[in-house]
Parts: sequence; C-alpha cells; structure tokens
Amino acid sequence: MRLVGEQFDLVVLGGGSAARDAANMAMRDYDARVALVERERWGGSCPNVACSPTKAYLVAAELAHDVNTRAAVLGIETSGARVDLGRVREWKESLKKSQDQWLRDLEGSGFATFTGQATFTGQRTIRAGERELETDRILVATGSRTAVPPVEGIEGIDWLDHVSALDLTEVPRSLLVVGAGAVGLEFGQAFSRFGAQVRIVDGAERIAPLADADASATLAAALQAERIELATNVFVQRVRQDGDEVVATIAPRDGVEPYERRAEKVLLASGRVPNIEELGLEAAGVETTRTGITVDERMRTSVPGIWAAGDVTAVAQFTPIAQYQARVAVADMFGMDTPAADYSVLPTSIFTDPELGAVGLTEEQAREQGHDADVARNEHVKRFQFVGAEHGLFKIVFDRGDRKVLGIHVVSRNAGEIVQGLSLGLRLGATVDDLAAMHHVFPTFGEGVKAAAERAVPWMADLVDSAFMD
Repeated sequence: MRLVGEQFDLVVLGGGSAARDAANMAMRDYDARVALVERERWGGSCPNVACSPTKAYLVAAELAHDVNTRAAVLGIETSGARVDLGRVREWKESLKKSQDQWLRDLEGSGFATFTGQATFTGQRTIRAGERELETDRILVATGSRTAVPPVEGIEGIDWLDHVSALDLTEVPRSLLVVGAGAVGLEFGQAFSRFGAQVRIVDGAERIAPLADADASATLAAALQAERIELATNVFVQRVRQDGDEVVATIAPRDGVEPYERRAEKVLLASGRVPNIEELGLEAAGVETTRTGITVDERMRTSVPGIWAAGDVTAVAQFTPIAQYQARVAVADMFGMDTPAADYSVLPTSIFTDPELGAVGLTEEQAREQGHDADVARNEHVKRFQFVGAEHGLFKIVFDRGDRKVLGIHVVSRNAGEIVQGLSLGLRLGATVDDLAAMHHVFPTFGEGVKAAAERAVPWMADLVDSAFMD
C-alpha cells in the first residue's frame, strides 16, 4: 500500500498521450520515479474515443461509399453495401485496449498509477483520492472535452458528441451537426455514408475555417456532391424536443429571418474546453485563461515546478503536438538545454474523403505577414480517375522574391500523407522550383504537388497538362 505523502520525482496529471510520453521519457532518460493520476479514461481520448476509433468509422464509411458508387463502374457485381452500425461499433471496440489492460501495462512499465480526481493542495502537493503525493515537478496533461454551445434548450435534448456518437448502434435517420471543423466534417460525412441525412451548420463564413480558402471551397464542393447540406455563417439559436425529433431554430448572421430544421439527432462539434475546473489550480497559483493553462515556449506555467502539455494549453489540440509538448516539458524540468517549442511547420489533416491536408501558411496568412505571395495550383491527377474523384486541389503558396515555399494545401485522398512528407521541405527552406524539379511516382495522388509547382516555372507550365493528364 502506498503511503500518504509519498514522494515522486514527477507527478503527471492525466493518462493520455501527453501524460504517457512525459512519464516514459522521465523514467527512461532521467531514471525518475513517476506517478500518473487519471480520473476517467486511462490512455486518454485518442485511442479510446477520438483519433483511433473515429478513423475506424471513416474506413467503414469509405468502403461502403466505394462499394455503392464505384463497384458497378469497375465491373464488380454487388447488391449494394448496407451499414450495420452495431457491428461496426463492435469492430471498433475490438481495436481498443481495455481499461484494465491500460493499467496493467502502465504499472508493468514501472509507473505508480492513481485512479481518481487530482487536486492541487499546494504548489508541490497533489491529492489523488485519499492519497497525497509530493513532488518537485508536476505536469498537467488532463486533456479537453466537448464544448457545449450557449444554445437555448440544449440541456433538454439528448445531444451527441464524438464520444456518444461512437456508441450508437443504429444510424439516425437525420443528423444535425453543429460545427464544421475537423470533427463535425468527419462525423458528418461518415454518418451520411452510413445512411443518415446530414446537415452541417457553422457560424464561420466557410467550413474548415482555419484552412486555406480555396481548400475549404474544394472540400465543400466534394461534400455537397454527396448531398451533405452545408450552412455557414449561421448559428443555432435554440433547440427543442418534438416527439422523436429535435427542432432547431437556425439564425443567419446577416439578420435574415431565423428558420427551423428538424433532425433525429444533434451532434455537437463546435469546439473543446480544457479539463481544468476540478484541479484546484488556484491553490497553486497557476495562471489560466478561458481557453486553458497559460504556458511559455518550454511548457512552463506561471508557477515554477509546474508545467502543462496537450489540450489543456489550447496551443494546437493534436495528439502529436501533445506528445511533442510533453517531451519539451520533461527536457526542461530535468535541466536539459533543448530547443523551445516550435509550431511554425505543423502538418495537419481533416480526414474526410477527400482529405484536406495542409502545412505552413495559407495564402491569406502569407499576405498578412508581409510576403509578396504567389500561388501555383493543380486540380487533377490521373489517379483521380481510378477512384472517381471529381474535386481536388494541390496548391502551393510561395514568395515571389526568394521563391521559398510558404505553404502547401492539398484536397485529395491521402492528403495528410502528402503534406506530412513535404513538411520537411518547408523546414529546410525548399523553393517552388525545388518541388518542380522533384522526381515523382506515377500514377500517385502526391504527384499533384509537383504538377502545381511546375505551373510556377515558365518553361515547364505548358508541359504540365500533357504530362499529367494522358
């Protein structure tokens, strides 16, 4: 039995990606004695209710869609794909590790684990259940949860989020998705392909509002071609239950008269809030904002000896960034002189079909930052014909002066893979001419980037269409 007031070299609050990476690094590289405190979900959101299980649903949705839209074209006889959501859920669950297994694995690695709410009782002490843990180093990595928007009547309906939607065993007849970011778009398309009538609404002027405008428009066209209704520049004013449906009053931001839409289910996907309210951060004096814990470039909070990493910092809520921040924090807390956190070249992807992948600056951001920006673009590659893709984009943003690539934006299958590989080029200062001079594999999705780059090289531009469209 562990004693009250037990001493550790590091206490990590959370059991997700940032927490586990920090604990592993501290023990492996610094021989630290580490405690992990998790109140709800060992392993964190990513493997349990976010990244992994949601992508499993996207794989099932893409297969059903391809069978129904491409099989006959390719000469494959089928009776059509029908999704049994209960069985899809069972398959998704089979890919996950149980909570008992997570604990066995963590404890088997040598970590002390405490299940319960962590609370600061001072700058160096944490209460975990009935135990008090003492340490000179604390890392807060408690993650985030779905933000509930201020919609009148929202507490009176049984709304879904990315967690509860993964537990449905029947496809709803209709689905209203509130939020057109990555989560809303991915779930919206998946459930549309499962058979639901889907409407996605967002208060921003376009879907994927953080993406390049051209990329956003291209993805919107692809989703609308699948009969997914998109309504932007609107907000949900109120909701009410009416029998087995939810009636939503939707108000356009331009002042036009609000209108009503009905759906069997409503899925909230309009943002995240950090899990910090119950930590008692005020007892330690840790500075916070509405979006999360304030940290510097080495993940230090306002209190010496306390660091934060992952979604609670609201810097960039992605699993690889959570892991990266955790490593920066651990290196700093154990006195290593390593580079500060750098997010300047950050590849991202929205895993719709087609995917929207991006790295670097958008065209608008480049101009706002003072670059004499130009763009080169391509919209089609031979590989699109094989999968029936009608909407695509390969866009390069570059500086007219030194020709350096500032950003790459891709709407295509495998877009995430494409921009991830090219992120190194941006970090090393590649020019658009360098991309044009690359050798490529034919026929691939990724060759569209080279085709776009060639359009920026005068003597190559006339050759592009014949080389890539034959």
